Amino acid sequence: MPATSPAIEDYLKTVYAHTEWQPDPITPKVLADRLGVAPSSVTEMVKKMAAAGLVSHVPYGAVRLTDAGLARALAVVRRHRLIETWLVQEMGYGWDEVHDEAEILEHAISDRLLEAIDARLGRPGRDPHGDAIPSAAGTLEPRNAVLLADTERGHEGAVVRISDRDPAVLRALDDAGIGLDTVLTVTDAAAASVSVTVADRAHTLPRGAAQAIWVTA
Repeated sequence: MPATSPAIEDYLKTVYAHTEWQPDPITPKVLADRLGVAPSSVTEMVKKMAAAGLVSHVPYGAVRLTDAGLARALAVVRRHRLIETWLVQEMGYGWDEVHDEAEILEHAISDRLLEAIDARLGRPGRDPHGDAIPSAAGTLEPRNAVLLADTERGHEGAVVRISDRDPAVLRALDDAGIGLDTVLTVTDAAAASVSVTVADRAHTLPRGAAQAIWVTA
């Protein structure tokens, strides 16, 4: 299997995304759950990727990207996030509609078209959900943010990232007027929900939504 196959790219991107906003490395079980494949399929693929020098792995242990694997993962992430941004800004898609389209297109477009999209968009630094877009050289600007679900009462911050894993959460936040750069203040952090104010308007967010939002620390 070539090192540039769509399947390998999906694995590398998933391994990278798992540790982008938290420190714990991904396990084969979590990798299987994220990709919706059988654990046996993950075992075989991880062996192939390890043989290609893209990941390091010991049996039953975590899967970690090597330097070569990280470089390849960032290239795929760059494609995915630029495509999402292009679909929203140029093609009229909603931010809750672009993930699946980008999953397909990221494996199909040429480097020339990707460069044209990047230039057309003005070299954006983040995608519609706040995720950083790696540069063509594979560099990222560091950011300091905290999960809204982990904040305490009185915390004030601007939204810097919203996970796109659940489109329903994105639509609900859109209806509430909460998006990137929205400044909010935590008024209560209960076990089941987090209450915030946005421009003097109160909102109660379920824990699931609060676990999808990152704000400035």
